[in-house]
Amino acid sequence: MLNVFTLVNGRLFQEEIDSLEDLARFKPIWVDMESPTSEERRWVRQHFGLSIPEDAIDDDIEESARFFEEDNGELHVRSDFLIDDEDDPRHVRVAFILNDRNPDLKSHGVLFSIHDEDVPVFRLLRLRARRMPGLIDDAKDVLLSLYDTDAEYCADTLEDIYEDLERISTKVLSGQVTDDIATEVLAAIARHEDMSGRIRRNMMDTRRAVSFMMRSRMLSAEQFEDARQILRDLDSLDSHTAFLFEKINFLMDATIGFININQNKIIKIFSVASVALLPPTLIASIYGMNFQFMPELEWRLGYPFALALMVASALGPMWYFRRRGWLK
Repeated sequence: MLNVFTLVNGRLFQEEIDSLEDLARFKPIWVDMESPTSEERRWVRQHFGLSIPEDAIDDDIEESARFFEEDNGELHVRSDFLIDDEDDPRHVRVAFILNDRNPDLKSHGVLFSIHDEDVPVFRLLRLRARRMPGLIDDAKDVLLSLYDTDAEYCADTLEDIYEDLERISTKVLSGQVTDDIATEVLAAIARHEDMSGRIRRNMMDTRRAVSFMMRSRMLSAEQFEDARQILRDLDSLDSHTAFLFEKINFLMDATIGFININQNKIIKIFSVASVALLPPTLIASIYGMNFQFMPELEWRLGYPFALALMVASALGPMWYFRRRGWLK
């Protein structure tokens, strides 16, 4: 899918492109390519003179592979954007190409983005820029606004995690943690720990990209201040993420503690039963020796007496354990 975005009266408008002729009719500031076909790549190459590398969205993590500038003035940035999907949370790699220094190229002042699937941050920015005039003035504003919206998206996701952790805390601290509840709680905690880690990684990637834009001296004074504000927002989210990790660890320890208590109750029952049955076993062993000269061997009441003695020896310890509160 190939979409171009033009700036009209301070608002961002989207146009779908179905042919090379459609592409030539517009003067965009942003060209967004979602899983572009070879034909769409050819249109971009013919109209803008821009060749999109085949490995534009590879998984390289080295800074030299993710942030660099070509000899012709093209700035290349590769960033990861978060998708908060409950069933399949993941990152989407997006490659940005921006030429803001070489006016001889037709791609001058146009931001190109390439990715494999739709990104929620992109949808949020498109909606906001269409409704809020003056939010975007040029292609660099588009890129900065994407990173700003990404920080807000991470903040909203962290708030959702905190609210769910509050509900989990109510269950755990109620003291009635059964095995089923513990299983549910541990599964939820594991999901939130994974998502918090993804958010922290995403914020680190965004911080690196914004810092690279500031070092490249491509931003105006106002845009430079906007970039600094994005970095400050990311710093505040870092402390909030650290707090969530501490809360997750506390809930994990508390849940495991309740699991251990439930297991200890089961082990205590078996321990009490084994101790209570030791005296009857001893009595049965003595009476099972069958010595010829035992006094009880010819006694008619010997067998009932042995049975009664075994029952009494079993009930006695149980009564004592119950009185001491060890069976609760």
